[in-house]
Amino acid sequence: MDIQKIISEVNYKAVRSSGAGGQNVNKVSSKVVLTFDVEHSQGLSEEEKELLKVNLSSRLTTDFSLILNCDEDRSQLRNKDIVTKRFLEIIKKGLEVPKIRKATKIPKSAIRKRIKNKKNVSQIKQNRRKPDLD
Repeated sequence: MDIQKIISEVNYKAVRSSGAGGQNVNKVSSKVVLTFDVEHSQGLSEEEKELLKVNLSSRLTTDFSLILNCDEDRSQLRNKDIVTKRFLEIIKKGLEVPKIRKATKIPKSAIRKRIKNKKNVSQIKQNRRKPDLD
């Protein structure tokens, strides 16, 4: 994964933010929309592209594009920085290969302890019964 190449492939678009904000919101485009095409990226290998398609399947569009928005700040530049950092975190998490789980056996000491506890509980319940006077 070549981070510089990936960042150069990202498209930024400034849009007007939605919601309340007075007169400023109507004339300033501070919201930043980031789009990244996973399928046509030159900074990713084919294996990395397939891994991203699987791991980020819920976040990708039908043509395998990742779209992120940021309108947290009033500054367009700060929103661009925030959305770029968020994008890099998502890509890094999407490229992580999950660790394969190894099946393990239950230790014999744990089995012995469980059976001993069951016998103790059984003995306690037997001692609670009324004596048989036959």
